[in-house]
Amino acid sequence: MNFSRNAALWIIVVLLLFALFNLFQGSQQRGPHQEIAYSNFMERVTDGRVNSVTIQGQTITGQFQDGRQFKTNAPEDSSLVQTLKDNGVHISAKPKEEMNPLLSVLISWFPMLLLIGVWIFFMRQMQGGGRGGAMGFGKSKAKMLTEKTGTVTFEDVAGIEEAKQELEEVVDFLREPAKFQRLGGRIPKGLLLVGPPGTGKTLLARAIAGEANVPFFTISGSDFVEMFVGVGASRVRDMFEQAKKNAPCIVFIDELDAVGRQRGAGLGGGNDEREQTLNQLLVEMDGFESNEGIILVAATNRPDVLDPALLRPGRFDRQITVPNPDVVGRERILRVHMRKLPLSPDVDARVIARGTPGFSGADLANLTNEAALVAARANKRVVTMNDFEAAKDKVLMGAERRSMVMTEDEKELTAYHEGGHAIVSLFVRGNDPLHKVTIIPRGQAMGVTMSLPEKDRYGYKKSEITGRLAMMFGGRVAEDLIYGTDHVTTGAGNDIKQATQLARRMVTEWGMSERLGPLRYSENQQDIFLGQQVGQHKNLSEHTARLIDEEVHRFIHEAEARAREVLTEHLDDLHKLAKALLEYETLSADEVQKVINDEPIDRDEPDDTPARGRRSSVPTSGRTSGGWEPEPQPN
Repeated sequence: MNFSRNAALWIIVVLLLFALFNLFQGSQQRGPHQEIAYSNFMERVTDGRVNSVTIQGQTITGQFQDGRQFKTNAPEDSSLVQTLKDNGVHISAKPKEEMNPLLSVLISWFPMLLLIGVWIFFMRQMQGGGRGGAMGFGKSKAKMLTEKTGTVTFEDVAGIEEAKQELEEVVDFLREPAKFQRLGGRIPKGLLLVGPPGTGKTLLARAIAGEANVPFFTISGSDFVEMFVGVGASRVRDMFEQAKKNAPCIVFIDELDAVGRQRGAGLGGGNDEREQTLNQLLVEMDGFESNEGIILVAATNRPDVLDPALLRPGRFDRQITVPNPDVVGRERILRVHMRKLPLSPDVDARVIARGTPGFSGADLANLTNEAALVAARANKRVVTMNDFEAAKDKVLMGAERRSMVMTEDEKELTAYHEGGHAIVSLFVRGNDPLHKVTIIPRGQAMGVTMSLPEKDRYGYKKSEITGRLAMMFGGRVAEDLIYGTDHVTTGAGNDIKQATQLARRMVTEWGMSERLGPLRYSENQQDIFLGQQVGQHKNLSEHTARLIDEEVHRFIHEAEARAREVLTEHLDDLHKLAKALLEYETLSADEVQKVINDEPIDRDEPDDTPARGRRSSVPTSGRTSGGWEPEPQPN
């Protein structure tokens, strides 16, 4: 198609140049000659003023005695030549020019051909390169992966071993189908990869393409849906036609929820384009015509919105969960991404993995890249552990804003605020171990206190959550104790917001209130019947809503009172810590303990170099900082 389009363009260009050449040539031929009447020509011949003439058919060109040139058209005159001889005119003759009939037709039709060529060109441009030209609008946009270099294999996928094992079995089936068929097994028709964003679903699909020696087609769910009804269904049919011709093969649909959303949930009824596309996909996967040898692999992070008919066995036979990796998985993922980096001997992937709970595979890839960029900015030849620590702080807390101008009073207030968080975190049981305290502005925060779990957490006790609530109020209570109630600032606004949300979830979701009991309360609930929403109502009485507010109020005030009690008891430690923060700006957990124990802080590194305290990572609270919110343990 590209060749024919380019050829048409070159033909149009050549024709234009030819027309311009003829135009200029004609003008050059006409330019030097003066048109005169035939009678004037004959008078000047008899007067002896004509020097020479050239006769070509009925056209006479010539030159006067004074050197001027002329041109005239002669009628049929048999005595013309004799008259010229009698007056001493030099006579030359040329044969009459005859234009090629084909060229004559081409020149006469040139404007029409030019318009047709321009129209064809714009029509091809408007169709956007779809397969088949004007008839390719409903063709599938699936692309076959055929590249032999830069492919991803299962060796490049780490941290999701269970999901990888499921897909390795499919690859084995494609390589040795007889191994499974002799026991009556059949190949799965569909595999659905489900998991949060960044966990490696698309990477797994690329690994299948790299491992399986079969054709691999890839397409996005959004490529099916168009504004014209029926186009998506046509593309689904065409995609499966391509797959049948190349069976056995694998078809990968990324972001399946773009086309597989539950039917009947919106307006438009059965004529909606998305619903017709989904209906065609359901028929192609498991209809009257069997599509043997075609494995459909899809990925989504929204399985809750998919149509139930799409998820039944026979269509997507397996739902493979791709979760965030645990500490062992994170270590393996880090080792994969560290292969391309020149590492210092002090870099320990296990320590970094312990310090990044909750990170997905994409987060770890970003962390590794940030560490390399930090080392490059410092003109280092290798990436060190300090670079990884700096990168982790940047990812979790934001980039340092050292250019931000703060007055000494603001720095002191921030030091006491963050010191209050740190003291409560150390002396209230249930909090995660303190990791780092800083009064350097990062991201949207004026300062950050960072507490990190020692291991992966999948659930939290009530005592741990109440300890976290007390820690959140440590900053505000410290401001109140040092500067008085009238000088409390807005810096604790984010802490209060997070604490209120956390306390409300304790009451309404996690059943941690003795007065309300182990029930789930929500202001608005939806009635679901056969998978469809049929109504929405408010199921809380005024008495229950008042009880919820009272219990949230109680949890908040108990947390504030607990923080006030701890800070009052350790007021001297708060003053020490604030003074040290003003001096060093950033303190690790070990250095905080040394400050409280009146031990000297020995630093061989610059103050802005990340300190080596406990390594783990999830941000906590600070003045307008990002927050923490525990999730209930899955049932």
